[in-house]
Amino acid sequence: MYRPLADEIRPETLDELCGQKHILGPGGLLRRIIESGNIPNMIFYGPSGCGKTTVANIIAKSSGRALYRLNATTAGVADIKAVINDVDTFMAPNGILLYLDEIQYFNKKQQQSLLEFMENGKVTLIAATTENPYFYVYNAVLSRSTVFEFKALTAEDVLPAIERGFRLAGQRLEQELLVAEETLRYIASACGGDVRKGLNAVELLASAAVSRGEGAEVSLADAKLAAQKSAMRYDRAGDEHYDIISALQKSIRGSDPDAAIHYLARLVEAGDLISPCRRLQVIAAEDIGLAYPMAIPIVKACVDSAMALGYPEAALPLADAVVLLATAPKSNTAHNALYAAMDDIRAGKTGSIPRHLQNKHADSTGMEREQGYVYPHDFPNHYVAQQYLPDALAGTCYYEYGDNKTEQAAKKYWDAIKGKEG
Repeated sequence: MYRPLADEIRPETLDELCGQKHILGPGGLLRRIIESGNIPNMIFYGPSGCGKTTVANIIAKSSGRALYRLNATTAGVADIKAVINDVDTFMAPNGILLYLDEIQYFNKKQQQSLLEFMENGKVTLIAATTENPYFYVYNAVLSRSTVFEFKALTAEDVLPAIERGFRLAGQRLEQELLVAEETLRYIASACGGDVRKGLNAVELLASAAVSRGEGAEVSLADAKLAAQKSAMRYDRAGDEHYDIISALQKSIRGSDPDAAIHYLARLVEAGDLISPCRRLQVIAAEDIGLAYPMAIPIVKACVDSAMALGYPEAALPLADAVVLLATAPKSNTAHNALYAAMDDIRAGKTGSIPRHLQNKHADSTGMEREQGYVYPHDFPNHYVAQQYLPDALAGTCYYEYGDNKTEQAAKKYWDAIKGKEG
């Protein structure tokens, strides 16, 4: 019977596991819990192929509990009840460890069906999810569980598994597989931290290896074909999407054009056009703002061009926008002023609009002067001092000039006019 290579070489001990040293290394919290034998309800949160299922298997084996697996994409309440029916039977004399994969796909009623048995200890739940559990798992389940975050694996973490995979694949084929170090490292890197994906590539490449007399050669060219685009982790409705968008904005805000281009490239490779178009326009206003006001119309022109072109050519104007924003001077003064004003409004600090600023049909009746409104254009420099904020907020300062050239020039101009210079 065929058995996938990834399943055949699945680690059986914690020492064989790739990565996760922060929780499973010597002295790690999860490792100590497993070794104690007192297994609580847990939620494993992390990307695909990083070892969540493998750790659950190791826990079940070390604790002597019967392991039941359900996938929330296909399972329902009836499946949970079928597992519960085996409690206290010869099928599970030492209790049940229920591994529930993709718990985020269970609705509230389905998740609540677990609560009674989680509390009395007859069933120990290990739920796994690739999405943030604090958004997708209901509070009642979270409060009864300990969350452990599994990190994405690095190429160095994955490399030993790739090497083991080629050794086992060679044994299956009864011939030595000749794989250059460069090829091994390429596969370890191209799988994007997903061991399962990397081992699937190993299995494919082993079956297509070219005999060279002393063995069968696996070429780098074949590895690149087998692993193309496999490093991409992207779900437009998932955490990875928002992480990339966040990293793009923070890299631009941090004036790092290289990092910003990297995150744009991820979005381009995923074929996502709408997200970078929307976010770049936000960044132009929020993070560059008044330090370089022309960034806003320039980025809008780049976005319009990208939307008209579509991929692959759309990537070029988007790249122009990203580099422009990353290298432009930065200012968030307008952003800060707006949110400070909004905080006051939410706190009830408003007050009536001053009488001389009210409309009262002034535009059609000529009542502006009667209201006491002073027309700035009648004065030198088109300015005259008068109160614009409501009485309750008179004197409040929301906007502070930034230290960039553009805003400092505006400050100097108005300080001179308003008599504050020097």
